[in-house]
Amino acid sequence: MTDAMTPRVRITYCTQCRWLLRAAWYAQELLTTFHRELAEVALRPGTGGVFVVEAWPAGASDDEAVVLWDRAADGGFPDVVDLKRRVRDAVAPDKPLGHADRVAEQGPEAGTASPS
Repeated sequence: MTDAMTPRVRITYCTQCRWLLRAAWYAQELLTTFHRELAEVALRPGTGGVFVVEAWPAGASDDEAVVLWDRAADGGFPDVVDLKRRVRDAVAPDKPLGHADRVAEQGPEAGTASPS
C-alpha cells in the first residue's frame, strides 16, 4: 500500500502478447527519471492486447487515475521521451527533464526509440 498523497503510476500490459519486458523497460525508465517523485510504478498483467499507462497525482483517490497512454486509443506504444513528459506533466509539473525537454523543442523525430 502506498501513501495516497504520493504520486504513482501503473502499467497494464497484455500477458498473451508477451509485453512484460516492454512494460518493465518503461517502468525502469520512469523509476530512474522520477525516483524522488513517484512512490511506485506498478506492473499489472492483463489480456486482450491491453497496454495502458495510468497515473495518480498526489492526493488522487483510486478512482481518479489519469490515463497517460492507451494503446487502443493512441495507437501502438509511446516513445519513452513522450511518456516521460506525460508522467512529468501529471505528477511533477515543475520537474525539468533535461534532454527530453530539448527533444520536445526539436520535434518528435529527435526522440529515442523504444525496444522491439
